[in-house]
Order: sequence, then structure tokens, then C-alpha cells
Amino acid sequence: MFYDVIIVGGGLAGMRAAIAAHDAGAKVGLISKIHPVRSHSGAAQGGINAALANHPQGKDDTPERHAYDTIKGSDFLADQDAVEIMTSAAPGIIFEFEHWGCPFSRFEDGSIAQRPFGGAGFPRTCYGADRTGLYLLHTLFEQVVKRKIDVLYERFVTKLTVKGGRCAGVIVMNLHSGEFQAIGGNAVIFATGGSGRVYSVNTTNAHASTGLGVVIPYWAGIPLEDMEFIQFHPTGLDGSSILMTEGCRGEGGYLINNKGERFMKNYVSEKIMELAPRDITARAMQTEINEGRGFEDRYLHLDLRHLGAKKIMERLPGIREICLNFKSIDPIKDPIPVHPAMHYTMGGIECDKDGVTKIDGFYAAGECACVSVHGANRLGGNSLLDTVVFGARCGRHAADRVKKMSQTVDTDTLDSALKEEKERYKQLCSSSGKENPYTIKNELSQVMMDKFGIFRNETDMKKGLEEAKILKERFAHIRAIPDTGKFNYDFLWVTEIAGNIEAGLCIATGALARSESRGSHFRIDFSKRDDEKWLKHSLFTYVPEGPQLSYQPVTMGKYKPEERKY
Repeated sequence: MFYDVIIVGGGLAGMRAAIAAHDAGAKVGLISKIHPVRSHSGAAQGGINAALANHPQGKDDTPERHAYDTIKGSDFLADQDAVEIMTSAAPGIIFEFEHWGCPFSRFEDGSIAQRPFGGAGFPRTCYGADRTGLYLLHTLFEQVVKRKIDVLYERFVTKLTVKGGRCAGVIVMNLHSGEFQAIGGNAVIFATGGSGRVYSVNTTNAHASTGLGVVIPYWAGIPLEDMEFIQFHPTGLDGSSILMTEGCRGEGGYLINNKGERFMKNYVSEKIMELAPRDITARAMQTEINEGRGFEDRYLHLDLRHLGAKKIMERLPGIREICLNFKSIDPIKDPIPVHPAMHYTMGGIECDKDGVTKIDGFYAAGECACVSVHGANRLGGNSLLDTVVFGARCGRHAADRVKKMSQTVDTDTLDSALKEEKERYKQLCSSSGKENPYTIKNELSQVMMDKFGIFRNETDMKKGLEEAKILKERFAHIRAIPDTGKFNYDFLWVTEIAGNIEAGLCIATGALARSESRGSHFRIDFSKRDDEKWLKHSLFTYVPEGPQLSYQPVTMGKYKPEERKY
């Protein structure tokens, strides 16, 4: 099987890349381990940023102001050329979705509704109630179906094939049959999403969001970038960590401690309050809990009751549904118990503004990529924008690249990689080890949460890194997996756990090395930002004994680093 452009991942970045590549004339194959409309993009709730200036309080908004807010929010680690590309493209992206039929919420004059979000100077977050990601996802899937793009779903990519510094295709397991298959291509785009399940004990991310998507290219020689920057969303639902959208606070919700105080006034200006950037809000919340002002020493209250039933039912119906189903509470009548939860990986596969990486023919887009537009801290509403802006750029660039290339399968390279994966499967099925891989998975996530969470320090991180290395050694001796043939999810999960371990080691190595506090990376032993030493991107290159760390400059522009105040 051969495609001009292979896309791995069926979420917003993957489908937008597929549409762009198809429209540029390429034969496209979209591969996903789950059906595209089940992708985690659909769990995004609050909105997508664009300087449309529709909101009465946002009439002076511009893409330049959006860019400044994004760069400031990133704690000046974002590459400014990439940010300006993203914010300039944003209005056109929204209108494109509107023309494709995306059901955005509307103001009374019929214009697309916008709400305030954290760290934004103006209300610029376009939304469809509190199901924005879901609406965007279904809108794109309609366009994929319309174009008759090949969608190979429930195919699990396990290996990237590379020969002589050039990507030749991928190896997949067809979960329906249990058979391995080599798929050749002149370009491969990874759009596999975030690595949230590295922190599986406390994350808003779906079970499909693992570290494997960034680690497969990492194993193939492609560097990862800025992996130490992990965003904790301030409001995960107590007990499950399901996302309670920032839109709750954008619509006027309060954060309350056990004294009945809106405590954010103690951390940021009263003008900003609950709409501070996520890193600042999450640290404030964790501080309140740590200092005994939480409920049951575990959570705080997100109070929407004053908004009234009409506004909640109109703008936050999904939040109410989740609260009723998962906590048996009604936010119209009851405060919502919330705590910070791991939410987003700012780092990922190192690539440029067209998704181009160090290996010829291999691209990355979306949360698995690091362009970098989010730097040390992402602003809410920018992740959906990132996926569709850079997904489209990636698809177009890949299609243009392959136009004049021969459609000849590199049979030798693919056959060799296919043989390797079949052998790995046999070894996993016949292992004589005794270790339980799922125990290792759970222990890893607890180590990451305890030692590489919201507040970090050298002593804990050194212990955590050593514990992660021991877990990797133990993983080499896991018990045999069953050879079930069809839908062998033990094979899938064990492969993903291997990816989580490698991603965790990168996060740990980068965090321990970075002796400063910047954005989401906060060290109590180095509590200040250090631009002289650390205004640079971390790069991680795979070697068997652990990540090899190096650095590269941040692309600066018109916005010079300044103290980050809100």
C-alpha cells in the first residue's frame, strides 16, 4: 500500500492536514487508532482564539495584540515568527469553518460570539457553547468524507521507517485482524496529540493521549523540544479530572476557597481575578490547597450559581451534563469541586512553521509538535487554533514536496521494518519476565505527578528521575502478553507504556536541568526567570541510556522579554 502523504492521527491537526494535502493534489491516507470523531480534539470545550473584534469589549482587538498576549503568556519562550503566522491566520480559519457549517454560538447581531479567556487582553475566544472542539472535529470529518479521503481507522502505528535520513512510511497493526502491515509514503505527518497519560493519575486527557506519538519519531532520530513544560489546567473535576472549561470562568464563574473567598485577588490584580493565565491560576489553586484553604485538603470550588440557570443552560450545557453524570451535582444549584490537573504538553516533536523536521519527508502538527507557539505556557483557546493553522500548512507543504516524486515503494526498507515489528510482537508474547506493565504505568504516572508536578525542586526531581530509570529497567522484564490476534489491546497498551516511559524521562531530564522558573515550569529552589541563561529551547535526542540534552535559541521578534504581570 502506498500514499503520497500518510497522516497519522485523526484529530483536528490530522484531518486539516489531510484536507490541505488532498486539495493540493496528493493521494492521502489518514491513519488513526480510533475513529476520527472519537479523537481527543473533541474534548476541547471553551473555544478557539481569533481577533475578530466581535465582542463589545474587544473592538480594538487585532492579530498583533493576539500575538503579544500569546508571547507574553508563553513567558517569552515562543518563537515569535510562528506566533505571528498563527494569529494572522486565525480570522480566516474561523471564517473557513463558518463557511463549512460549524455551528458557532452567535451574538444577537448574528456575528460569531466571543468570550474572555485567561491571559487575553480582549474577549477573542470564539465558541460553540462549551463543545467547540467537538463541533470543529465533526465539521472537518464532514469535509474528509466529502473528499473521499482514505481513512484507515483502528490501525495502530508502531514504527516509522527511515532510510538514509529520509522517511519511507510506517508500520501499522490492523487492530481488526491483528496483522502487521507496511504502508509506504513519500511524506509522513504525525498529528497524534498530547502525552497526557504520562500523568494518568491526574489528567484531563483521554486514554488515547499517550507519549507514544512523540516517542516513535524520537526513537527514529528526530529530536523532541521543550518537553519539561507541562500545563496543569486549573479546573479538573474532583475524582475524575475531567475538564471543566476555562469558559466557566470566561462566563463569570468564581474560584472559592473554604473561607468563602475569591482568593485569586491575592495572586493577580482584581481586574484579572479568575482570568489569569493557566500556570498562574493553577499555582494559586495548589497553594490554597497546600496551605489548608481547600476542601478535604483536595479541591476548591468553581461557583457558577450566580450566573443563573438560563446562562448555564445556553453557554455551559456540557459542563452541567458532566457534573450531573460524574458527580451527581447540578452547577445551577451547587458549586463544582475542582483541582488542577495535567492538561497539555507544550513541548513535542521539533519542527518549523511548516511542520518540517530533521528527517526528510517527516512532518509534525498539533499538540505532538513543538513549532513553538506556546513556549513555556499555552493560553487557553490557542490549542485548537494551533492544530488547524499548522495542520493546514503541514499538509500543503508535504503535498507540494511530493508532487514530482516517484510513487515507488521502498520495499527493502519497509520489509525490514515490518520484520522487526513482527519479531518484537513475538518477543512480547513469549517473554519470561514477571513484571506487570500496568503496575509500571501507574507507578510512572505517580512519580511524574509527585516529582514533576506544579511545584518542582532539585531533591524531588533527582529522586523522580532515578525512579523513572528504574521503571524503564523493570519494563524490560514484563510478563508475556496474550496473543489474541484481533484487537490485541495488550500489545497496544504495552507499546504505549514504553512511549510514556521515554516521554517521562525527557520531561524529567529537561526539568532537572532547567534551573529557573518559566511559565508552567516552576521551581521553588529557582523561583525567578533567568533570561540570560535559559532563554532557549531544550532539545532531546534519543540514546538508549537516556535523553541527550542540547539547546537552541528562541526566535525573537518585536516583543522583548519583560516581567510578566497580570
